[in-house]
Amino acid sequence: MTPQPHGLTRKQLLRAALVAAPAPLLLAAVPAASSVPLNPTPMCDDGDDETPPQIEGPYFKPNSPLRTAIAAGLPGTVLTVSGYVFGTACQPIAGALLDFWQADTNGAYDNVGFRLRGHQFTDATGAYRLTTIVPGLYPGRTRHIHVKVQAPSRPILTTQLYFPGEPRNATDTLYDPALLMTVRPGQASFDFVLDVPGVPPTTTPPSTPPSTPGGTWAPGRAYAVGAQVTYGGVTYRCLQAHTSMTGWEPPNVPALWQRL
Repeated sequence: MTPQPHGLTRKQLLRAALVAAPAPLLLAAVPAASSVPLNPTPMCDDGDDETPPQIEGPYFKPNSPLRTAIAAGLPGTVLTVSGYVFGTACQPIAGALLDFWQADTNGAYDNVGFRLRGHQFTDATGAYRLTTIVPGLYPGRTRHIHVKVQAPSRPILTTQLYFPGEPRNATDTLYDPALLMTVRPGQASFDFVLDVPGVPPTTTPPSTPPSTPGGTWAPGRAYAVGAQVTYGGVTYRCLQAHTSMTGWEPPNVPALWQRL
């Protein structure tokens, strides 16, 4: 990922805009992105060995049910995993398939039925959301969640998601820090970047800019988090430090400015 000025990355900015903006306005709310492509999430070896780094492993089952909650009625610590699927140009991928499977709280897989197994598709914004439990440990492995991710009509990425701070991360030969989730109590997040080319999302400037927007906001200024400006008679608070530019007026970029 290529850092943007003041610590922002293209993916962080797009992710913030996706969260902040209503669906019909999503791409219109994203400032222009760098043309440098993102690095794809590391691809995995689908060989026959059970435990080489990032192979499918022995417990995958096809034809899992379509569902976003895979642990209903099971004991364990509830965990919601969420995030986005992006292409290498940072465009969100709608309709991407994600197929999850994992061990239960005791470290056992259901190889008869489909407990703790399920697939889903990203929504129009490229987002996914999985409700599950924290997987248990079993000999030789650290805590992890398996997943296959596939953009429409593209190759399958098979990988595993890991938990930070696990003692067994240091001894598990499959562990890859590039696949660490961001974990908070009850929640985890991970954004997949698939090897899918595309056009970076851009902002289309209004054909007729406001004749006299008025206020204190101006392009070419460095704004810190918490800074307040006025624009068009409305007050806004800065959410992310950045240097302003034409096209990034506060009403156009809810990822950067919160209306007060």
